[in-house]
Amino acid sequence: MLGRRAEDYLEAILSLSKEKGYAKVMELAKILRVKPASVSEMLHKLSRNGFVVYRKRMYVTLTNKGLEAAKRVREKRELLIKFLTTIGVSEEVAEIDACAIEHTLHPETLKQLRNFVRFIESSPSVNPVWLEHFREFCKTGRHPCLKQR
Repeated sequence: MLGRRAEDYLEAILSLSKEKGYAKVMELAKILRVKPASVSEMLHKLSRNGFVVYRKRMYVTLTNKGLEAAKRVREKRELLIKFLTTIGVSEEVAEIDACAIEHTLHPETLKQLRNFVRFIESSPSVNPVWLEHFREFCKTGRHPCLKQR
């Protein structure tokens, strides 16, 4: 089982690898806001566990195992961002929160969030009535279906 930091490293390597097929220690240090020595230490651990191929002072690439793990992390983050923005959280805050909670959710919770997002996305209406009601509730604090007193 990968820890939160290791997952962050794999996702960062995946992002950096999109352009040129590999990442470098200094690039990772900048993105992850850590010292290059911390990056090297984590890359050695990830290499020992079969997630990356690390060539000191040259580059790092994901193995198939690392690629699959990085894709799972990215998938979780994207799912959480979709869910959070759907309920009215700004994109910026949704990205911050998704990063914070993506590592801690139980698989059952992820499954149900995935089902919920798929349900919303497959809705025949662009703005289902219930979602409009929710947005109205967020603005006013009152459920639009309840009679006002």
